[in-house]
Amino acid sequence: MKAYHLNGDAGAGGLVLADVSRPEPAGGEVRIRIEAASLNYRDLMILDRVGQGGLNGRVPLSDGAGVVDAIGSGVTQWQPGDRVVASFFRDWVAGPFKSSYVPSALGGNTMDGMLAEYVVLPATALVSAPAHLSAVEAATLPCAGVTAWHGLIARGGMGKGDTLLVQGTGGVALFGLQFAAALGARAIVISSSDEKLARAKALGGSILINYRDTPEWDAALMKATDGEGASHILELGGPGTYDRSLRSVASGGKIVQIGVLTGFGPKPDLARLQWENADIIGVTVGSREHFTAMNRFLTDKAIHPIVDRVYGFDEVPDAFAHLRTGSHFGKVVVKL
Repeated sequence: MKAYHLNGDAGAGGLVLADVSRPEPAGGEVRIRIEAASLNYRDLMILDRVGQGGLNGRVPLSDGAGVVDAIGSGVTQWQPGDRVVASFFRDWVAGPFKSSYVPSALGGNTMDGMLAEYVVLPATALVSAPAHLSAVEAATLPCAGVTAWHGLIARGGMGKGDTLLVQGTGGVALFGLQFAAALGARAIVISSSDEKLARAKALGGSILINYRDTPEWDAALMKATDGEGASHILELGGPGTYDRSLRSVASGGKIVQIGVLTGFGPKPDLARLQWENADIIGVTVGSREHFTAMNRFLTDKAIHPIVDRVYGFDEVPDAFAHLRTGSHFGKVVVKL
């Protein structure tokens, strides 16, 4: 079979397409024929440090969907032909997060990912692909979709009548926007692009702010909400946006902390959280249990993920390059 490997000696691309042996499932394992894989900002971060050692030879990407191709002994919950998606953390099946789950993140420092024609994983690491979604759509779910679900709904309790602030129009942001619209929550979207804001409005965004035209978007948000602020904030930016998020959160509100898109830098002043009795919810994706609950919701609400662009398996470097531009609206996917 063919698989992409990270390679620090591969020049600027950092990726090599190699011929390798097709893996065989052991007891309790399942082999999946991958049909599609999607990219996340995390994948750019990993690619950018491939030359620092420890990553050479690793198969990248945490997100992939496909069809069960073979099963190992003892596997009863899956059969060849089943459409499945892999959970981001191979070992986080259910219950509270444990630090011991970190090494099981697919496509990271210690675990191969999904950018291969065939992948073998434990049967417990898989969920059924929603029947109404294509493989391309299902491949967008494991990181971005589950992150938004875990933070906003499983732990954030977002529901009808709430107000969500969404930063940008990437994968996590648009899943959050779609969840809010389906639940009857009001969605505020900030972006530097009027075109993207118009598309976000079509998905249910009700208050739209161009932060390039309005750098003090937190003040604009407070004015638009009559001084109440946002009950839920998807904090995707990091130091570049955090202080404004703190000034935008409603009394008793929740900041779902996910991103470092503007880099690592000075720590924000958290005093306002105390005065407003607000919370920060730190989120790194979620469990298979979260994934399964989200899929039921997607099916019930007939939600289709937003796919920006689909690349062929021989166009993977182009897919990474496109994601790096930040011009995408939704998810970037590789179709095998």
